[in-house]
Amino acid sequence: MRDSNTDLRVIRTKESIREALVELIDEKGFEAITVKDITTRAKINRGTFYAHYQDKFDLMTKCEDEIMLEMSRIAKQNFPSIIAALETNSPTSTPFSIAVLIFVYLNENSGFMKAVLGPKGDLSFQTRLKDFMWKTMFGNEPNAILKENSLLVPGQYLASYVASAHIGVIQQWLDNGRKESPQEMARILSTITVNGPFFAAGLKK
Repeated sequence: MRDSNTDLRVIRTKESIREALVELIDEKGFEAITVKDITTRAKINRGTFYAHYQDKFDLMTKCEDEIMLEMSRIAKQNFPSIIAALETNSPTSTPFSIAVLIFVYLNENSGFMKAVLGPKGDLSFQTRLKDFMWKTMFGNEPNAILKENSLLVPGQYLASYVASAHIGVIQQWLDNGRKESPQEMARILSTITVNGPFFAAGLKK
């Protein structure tokens, strides 16, 4: 059995590495960061860093994977409630539980999300995020939200539209300093997504 103190130490070390990464992206941009910058900021030696990550790219990928894995877990757990809400035609009366949970999670990880989605972050992350959303929402797995054969437009375009819009709204919220609560953001996003932008703009009653 592993020593729980060791586990805790590893968790703390990874947290301080991640915090250092976020601060440095903010200051000088991901491109310019070196492993030495990260270890100096996190107050660890290089050996400790390399015990967990191959290089800064591996660190970034692992942090991003963790975020996507958790969002996927939240989404999959709440698929039934989305389907039920859509079938009863009351999706906006109560914001999707899934949207609230996602925004709560993004709120908890806002430092990393803002850094990585910002202009000085990892430009490939948005592409990976869109691909991940495509697989989660429209993938051919049995519990995907939308089935390929019931789509009215080509799936890739629909997924790209939804993903870009969602990421744009999330970026705006992060850049605004997260003034709205996760519940309010879930309501905003649900209104636009379910009823469409023209409805949200008050043009379609």
